[in-house]
Amino acid sequence: MMPRSAFTSGLASALPIVLGYLPIAFSFGVAATQAGFTPVEATALSLLIYAGASQFLALALLSSGAPVLITALTLIAMNLRHLVYGPALMKAAGDDASTRRVWAWGFGLTDEVFGQALGSLARGQRFSESYMFGLGLPAYAAWIGGTAIGAYAGDSALDGSPAIGAALGFMLPALFLALLLSLIARPQVPAIVVAAAATIAGTLAISATAGILAGIAAGAAAGVIRR
Repeated sequence: MMPRSAFTSGLASALPIVLGYLPIAFSFGVAATQAGFTPVEATALSLLIYAGASQFLALALLSSGAPVLITALTLIAMNLRHLVYGPALMKAAGDDASTRRVWAWGFGLTDEVFGQALGSLARGQRFSESYMFGLGLPAYAAWIGGTAIGAYAGDSALDGSPAIGAALGFMLPALFLALLLSLIARPQVPAIVVAAAATIAGTLAISATAGILAGIAAGAAAGVIRR
């Protein structure tokens, strides 16, 4: 049997993400048409923004009449955590990791892709940009494809199954949590607990966006102090 290429290994590692993204993207497509967007506009949101749960927030803000600038700034604040994904991945990969095409595969570095890549490195997978493309491209395609299917299915696609529609909202955080648990080591637990507590406190006291930012800051600070 011939050894798998790095790209093929990435494709195999992407399967759980693809299976998780398709139904969630489908529900986003349905929600977008319910909010008044055309199927083309809904698909374009996933094509250009590709921000997972943040896209649902964008729908809520835009459909409620929030200015585009406010919506954009809110999405930027919610996704500031992505700024640390690349450096963290490069640190785990080692100094000899190539970054020639980081401008391309870095766009696809979602929470789940990052978690899967970090977990693969922890399990002995050698970092390569081919692996990152194999991991990121199917996830991106699944998100766009799922959105398009949901958008063209129409705003009544889930009317007959309200329980399924409600369950879809939990699939994205559940997928990321499963990937996170697969790579947690005991020394990391205190920082994760601090981040979780700060996220919950910030969310309850102010808003979900503030909770996310508080969790990032507190978790990073806890990790630095522990070192």
